[in-house]
Amino acid sequence: MSEESRPDPDSLLRAIQRDEDQNRGGRLRVFFGMAAGVGKTYRMLQAAQARLAEGVDVVIGTVDTHGRKETDALVQGLPLIARKKIDYKGTVLEEMDLDAILSRRPALVLVDELAHANAPGSRHHKRYQDVLELLDNGIDVDTTLNVQHLESRKDAVERISGVTIRESVPDSILERASQIELIDLSPGELLKRLKDGKVYLGERAEAARENFFKEGPLTALREIALRFTAERVDQELQRYMETTQAQGPWAATERLMVAVSHSPYSERL
Repeated sequence: MSEESRPDPDSLLRAIQRDEDQNRGGRLRVFFGMAAGVGKTYRMLQAAQARLAEGVDVVIGTVDTHGRKETDALVQGLPLIARKKIDYKGTVLEEMDLDAILSRRPALVLVDELAHANAPGSRHHKRYQDVLELLDNGIDVDTTLNVQHLESRKDAVERISGVTIRESVPDSILERASQIELIDLSPGELLKRLKDGKVYLGERAEAARENFFKEGPLTALREIALRFTAERVDQELQRYMETTQAQGPWAATERLMVAVSHSPYSERL
């Protein structure tokens, strides 16, 4: 093997360590999309029903159907872990019962809305921290996430929409994901779903129309989600090439080369 074709030992070691991190504990699958209403929870429940039919021990840790009839129908038949009630300043709040799930030890648990902030008094401040504890205990997790809640994309979404994003998850948790499934829908179709009452109902639907749910912002959010997913696929290809010592680079994406000289025009290039 020539020096040029021999894999870089440091890159190979990093790739192996990433694979070991992913394989440690439970497996994480993220149903990822540009906004609420594209079908992330619906697709997660569809996949869960298929796993249940295969004999996998699947339970619902927490799922919010927002009253959508088609999504409600997919909940039927899936075992549900009752939510934990937390008394906060005279108000009873319900959260996913992490300890009950750990005690039950299912093979797979569904945890909707990864970016959710837990009620005061919960063991963890954020739901994604609950998910990490489940994974560390060897339990597989399926979850959902909108692109605006991804920490690295939050600022861009705020500039596009003018809306402050109050809940987010660190990008590092997606490094634990063995699979990220993009749930894509055109802005026009999503706006139709909102109009038909298949996203939000009542005041929430009206608030949505005033914020994200306009064709321009939705198109931008869709591009951000598509680009993030494409970046993830490119990283997976690079890791594959590192670990298998495949000859490359493969021309799977466009490449840009800029010739820079001492010319005064080089700075603009």
